Formats: sequence, structure tokens, C-alpha cells
Amino acid sequence: MALTTGIVGLPNVGKSTLFNAITQAGAESANYPFCTIDPNVGIVDVPDHRLQKLTELVNPKKTVPTHFEFTDIAGIVKGASKGEGLGNQFLSHIRQVDAISHVVRCFEDDNITHVSGKVDPIDDIETINLELIFADMETVEKRITRVEKLARQKDKEASYEFEVLSKLKIAFEEEKPARSVELTKEEKKFVHGLHLLTMKPVLYVANVGEDDLLEGGNDLVERVRNYAANENAEVIVISAKVESEIAELDGEEKEAFLEELGIEESGLDQLIRAAYNLLGLATYFTAGEQEVRAWTFRQGTKAPQAAGIIHTDFERGFIRAEVVSYDALVEAGSMAIARENGKVRLEGKDYVVLDGDVIHFRFNV
Repeated sequence: MALTTGIVGLPNVGKSTLFNAITQAGAESANYPFCTIDPNVGIVDVPDHRLQKLTELVNPKKTVPTHFEFTDIAGIVKGASKGEGLGNQFLSHIRQVDAISHVVRCFEDDNITHVSGKVDPIDDIETINLELIFADMETVEKRITRVEKLARQKDKEASYEFEVLSKLKIAFEEEKPARSVELTKEEKKFVHGLHLLTMKPVLYVANVGEDDLLEGGNDLVERVRNYAANENAEVIVISAKVESEIAELDGEEKEAFLEELGIEESGLDQLIRAAYNLLGLATYFTAGEQEVRAWTFRQGTKAPQAAGIIHTDFERGFIRAEVVSYDALVEAGSMAIARENGKVRLEGKDYVVLDGDVIHFRFNV
């Protein structure tokens, strides 16, 4: 399932440092604007404690986590929608991702240049949001120009398009993103076809120093939280510098370092899960002697389509699915006992798979 979240932000807010920590891919990072020009793509394991517990129960030959993709997009500057700072290229990269992780600088450091000469996270957020809105306004205005004449002639399809486009234009003129516009299910389908940048779901990543991380944030982070609350958006507080140090550690070393910092979980694990959930993704598991594996699916997916994620033959020849919830399986202690207790269900083609389901698919081709 090739869905990706783009990491965006102004130059020098810590995007590439964060990306390096997430993927350990070695993306170039330096103290000058436009260090990242071509987008770097990294694939990460989705952290899930349930996978380890299932491994302990089943004792398979191997364990395979599910994955998620991040794209590091170059820093955007004011005027990007008009081509400033290679803006057109960068905006096209944002257009190709499914969601946005917006990194915001919430730390002071005289040694790291800020592109606007001051640290103001709300100004940074609005700078990028406005550039995306300007780019979307151009898309909508071009479309309006094409359909307006036909709409005046009472063409039904053109009238419908003109009405929806007008809603979007009003929002953009008020400097509001497309995702803030109330749309019907049918209208959303039409708008989806426009590939608008401000229709993409967003979460904010507040990048702080180590001291502020231990305090859970600072005044700058609170400003970001208040801003995000108006959009019903989530805020993840991380220290890209600390995360880059954590990323170099393994197993017990990592746990000891987190314990020393007084942190239960790394910010990166929180970010990966938040980005995963932002796209409406969930996880089901298969568990057998050969392997325990996590699989990504879109919430609302029915059993045959979930089976097709493993192999198209599974969907084509789907008969039924043997399903037990993760919690029920853990409580039982084994699949055999779960069956004895009546916790394993047989589900058909209309079953909607739930996050945490442990499934064995029956099929015939």
C-alpha cells in the first residue's frame, strides 16, 4: 500500500535531521536553505507492541512488521507559488504525497539560521499554508474560467462544478484551506480529482531542544497547539537532534537512553503512528509457525480486499476468514484455546476488517 506522508517546512527547521532519524537513510542536512532539492524517500517500520506479543505467543520462524513511507520535501519559502526558491518544483513534490507532516521550529539557536531572521512558529505555518492556498487558488480559478460560461447557459454538470469551485474560492480568499470547506460526499469526490494541496490531511511536528522536550514543550509549542486545535489537527512534540541520537542506538541501549531522558517512547514512534492514523490506515495480523506479520489496510476495508493485500489470488478465491481479535487471542494465550473458548469467528465477504484482527484467510483458486 504505497501511501506516503511528505515532511514539509521552511528551510532549517530540522526536516532533514528528522528524516535522517526516521529512516537512517542519510539524507543530506546542512545549515543553509535548499539543502534538499530532490525529495528523499524513506520506508520505516510501523512501531506496534502487539507484533512482539504475538511473536511471543506463536514463536514463528520470523516476524515481519508493516511499513510506512515518508518523503522529505525541500524547504518552502514565501513566494513558492510564484516559483520563488524553486517553488514550482517543490509544490509538485507536495502534490504527489497523500498527507503532510509540517515541521515547525520551536527552539532558539543562534548557530542555526532562520530563513526569516526570527523564530515565530505561527508565522512559519502561515507562510507555508498561504503558499499552498495560492497554488490551489490558481488551480480553482483556471477551472472556473472553463466552466463559468457553460454554467450560465444552465449546463447541469458545469453548474454543479461552478458551485463547488465557488465554495473553494471563497475559502481561499479568506485564507482557509480546502479541507476546512464543508462538502457533501459527492462534492468531495469531485474535489479529490482537483488534487488540491490544502485538501491533504496535516499534522504538525513541533521541533524543540532537548531541555524543552523533557518539559513536554514550551511557549512556542503551546502556540502551535492552539493553532492546530482550530483545524482539529494533531501536534507531535519531538527534538530532531535527540531523535538523531536515539536512531543510532539499538535494543537495550535505546531503552536505557529513553529511560535516562525520562521518556517512555521516542517522538519518532509517535510521529510514525500519527502519520499512519492520519491517512486512515490500520493493521491486521497473520500468525503462524512460518511467520507473524503485520499488514496495512485502509479502515473500512472488507475481508476479500484485505486478503488481496497479501496476494491477489486470496481476494479472487476468497471463501471466508477465520478472525480473532488481538485482545481475545492474548487473553486466551493461544489460538487453540481461543478456538475452544469460541473467540475465533468465521466471517464472510461483507465483514469489515478491524484494527488488531488476527486473520487466517481461506481461499480456493
